[in-house]
Parts: sequence; C-alpha cells; structure tokens
Amino acid sequence: MQQEKMDIKSMNLAELKAYMEGLGEKGFRAKQIYEWLHKKQVSSFEEMSNISKSLIEKLKEDCYLVDLKKEAVQVSKIDGTRKYLFLLSDGNVIESVLMKYKHGNSVCISSQVGCRMGCRFCASTLDGLVRGLTPSEMIDQIYQIGKDVGERISNVVVMGTGEPMDNFDNLLKFIELLTDENGLNISQRNLTVSTCGIVPKIRELAEHKLQITLALSLHASTQEKRLELMPVANKYEIHEVIEACRYYFEQTKRRVSFEYSLVAGVNDTKEDVEQLTRLIRGMNCHVNLIPVNPIKERTYVQPDMEAIHNFKDKLEKNGINVTVRREMGRDIDGACGQLRRKYAQRS
Repeated sequence: MQQEKMDIKSMNLAELKAYMEGLGEKGFRAKQIYEWLHKKQVSSFEEMSNISKSLIEKLKEDCYLVDLKKEAVQVSKIDGTRKYLFLLSDGNVIESVLMKYKHGNSVCISSQVGCRMGCRFCASTLDGLVRGLTPSEMIDQIYQIGKDVGERISNVVVMGTGEPMDNFDNLLKFIELLTDENGLNISQRNLTVSTCGIVPKIRELAEHKLQITLALSLHASTQEKRLELMPVANKYEIHEVIEACRYYFEQTKRRVSFEYSLVAGVNDTKEDVEQLTRLIRGMNCHVNLIPVNPIKERTYVQPDMEAIHNFKDKLEKNGINVTVRREMGRDIDGACGQLRRKYAQRS
C-alpha cells in the first residue's frame, strides 16, 4: 500500500524538526525548510537553494506542498477590494478577500469548503459543507494574496466561507503557523476569528488564552429571532452563547465583537435595540452593525441608511460601543460565498 504523503506546510517547527531527525538530518534543516515555506513562501521544493538535492528528492517523495492556484480575481472599482477565487488540489474552490485600509492590508480567509451552519442570509451555506480546510490551505490564501499585491498583510479575519469552530484543530494549527516569529509573524492581536456560536468550542478556545479577537455572529436580539435566522440556535440558546463570550473575555481579557446583520423589518426595530442592550449590557464588547448583503436565493433586504444610523444612535445612547461596518466590494460579489457559488453553477 502506498504511503500517504505528508502536508509539509501544515507542520509546525517542532514537527518538522522531528521529521528531519527521523531522516537522520541535523535539526537546523527544519528551520531552513520552515523559512522557505513560511517566510519566502516558495511554491516548489526545488526553490530551496540551500537544501541538498538528495534531501529535496526525499521531501518530494514523502511530502506535498500546498500551493493554491488563482482561478479568478475581481477588483472593486469603488474601493480597490480584491476578491480571489482559489482552486484546491482536489478541484474544490474557495474564496478570500483583500481589503485595503489606512491601517494596513486585511485579508478575510475561508476555513471550510462550504458550510453546514445554514444561516439564512449567507450564500456560503446554500450547498452545505464539503470539507474543512487544512492549516496550509488556510494560510496559503494569505501568502498568495500577499504575493499577488506585493505588499505585507497585517491583519487577518477568519470570516469567509465556513465555520472556523467546526474545523477547530486545523484552526488552532493555522493560528500557530500565522503568528510564529519564524514565519509571517502576524500578531495574535491582529487576528479575528468569527463564529456563529458553537458554545463548547468558544469555551475551549478561551482556555488556550490566545490574544485573538473573537467575533460572534449574533444577528438577533432574542432567541426567537435568532432561531429564524440561524439554525445553530436550536442547539445553543442565545443566553448560553453570550455566557460563553463572557467566559472568553474573562480568560483572555480580549474585548468580544458582536456581528449584527441588519435585515429590514426583521431585527432592526426599537424593541430589538432594547432587547440587545439587555442581552449584552455590562460586557466589554463592541457591536458591528452590518447592512445585510442581498443574495438572490433569499428575500432579505437591508434597511435604509437612516434606519441603520437610528439603530446605531439608540445603542450608543444605551452605552453600547457600536460601529457600522463600511461596505467593501459590493460591486464584486463581496458577500461570503457569492463568487464561489457563481463559479460552481458555471462549471
């Protein structure tokens, strides 16, 4: 039986060192190879110029090197946002987004091919979950975009297609690789991970005491409304989710972000403001209001700007820290899952 090849780009430095020693190589080879993979971001073993030919042959025999193929790029004429469609080695496609801000370049990556969470306003979930991404497939989205624009990526959000907590072990490994000083060395504080609210995993993440920002897709002020929008609410009641977020803050001292997609006539009323205030009052948190992205498979529409700003002002009067998310890339299928879905329907 043929031995399955190893995913070398998903190995941390300790694993790479153990692999080298198992081959009878000196330990320092691991650091050299790791830097080729994560600092210089080579796309083939042959590019590792200070590694012997025999070791390169052994690497090719034992390992494969994840190198995502750029299938399509859409560039917004409005704000320069770039939406990428990457082809994986198994024929699946994923999408990532580069957003340029004054404070630096931010990349939003996918953590799964598809999603099984079923949130009603999201295009990512319409065809269900195919599989989780490996740590290397997650990190290579950032590497490929950095190479494409020739600029440093300073912020990362795991908020594209997929539920990161549904791919938990790979997510932790990805964070380790991303923030390692021997690689891209992005500060944990510049990383945000979004979840629809898988309570046990939020608590488990809290216990790792990382310095990343947790963003909860809340989108509703009551359990009843959350049930309408998010099937995950059948399993985890809204107060249980908020308690897990409080626990995350207690363990990490990192302010929690609540994502709240405003849907006209569904969750944007005066009552919603009061209920939301009661739900999160006293927490060190921040509410990010998102005018919902219309997708053709659903009937949801966003409120007008006056209604959005009214909602924001009322929350502020109640002492809640709140912003309205700047819309990026609306002219290029900016919402999660839209470009991938178009591609799948075409092919």
